[in-house]
Amino acid sequence: MNYSEFLDKLYSLQDIKYKEFQSKLILSSELIGVRTCELKKISKKIAKGNYLEFFKLNRHKLYEEDLIHGLVLGYLKLDFKKLKPLLDDFIPYINNWAVCDLTCSNLKIFNDSKTKDICFREIKKYLKNKNPWINRFGYVLLLNYFIEDKYIDQIFGLLNEYKDDYYVKMSIAWLISMCYIKYKDKTIMYLKNSNLDNWTYNKTIQKIIESNRVGSDEKLVLKNMKKK
Repeated sequence: MNYSEFLDKLYSLQDIKYKEFQSKLILSSELIGVRTCELKKISKKIAKGNYLEFFKLNRHKLYEEDLIHGLVLGYLKLDFKKLKPLLDDFIPYINNWAVCDLTCSNLKIFNDSKTKDICFREIKKYLKNKNPWINRFGYVLLLNYFIEDKYIDQIFGLLNEYKDDYYVKMSIAWLISMCYIKYKDKTIMYLKNSNLDNWTYNKTIQKIIESNRVGSDEKLVLKNMKKK
């Protein structure tokens, strides 16, 4: 289909109530109001077809266009070397948490043992980027695929410098809370010696406490760790 037909397809799937709900959560993008499950179906079809033509024609004016682009990348049957330039072209279009996080959760290539070290080096570059959305992209990739023995100490090292941006700090709190679930002692040690600002530190404690995988006794200890 051409671009006009593509938009017609998206509008045919519009859910007004869902749009109203999404509009309150995603303030930085214009959106139609298509549910994520439908966008995934479209993305899978594009990934099996002429996805390069879609990337070329994509105008990136709508939330749905951005998210489909990101999801397609996750469905492509490419190795990381071939995927990387396509990913590099897409990343600058990330301008909200939903496109960021949903794209990350679909990029299973970052969990490929054959190229995981290469992917980890790429994430380090994302964290040094001046764009806070690209920083968040890196942190969310870490929490999805790299909380394991080989990388856990390096992850804590990467948290020592971060931008004073709400969405970056939220992703860091989320990341550390996930580290706690698997590496409790290491995470506590990090928190006791971290240079996190009080807001990010307390948000991290809050996210850990909110987890159903943390016992009530642990939650009491954690509450006492909060900073005033």
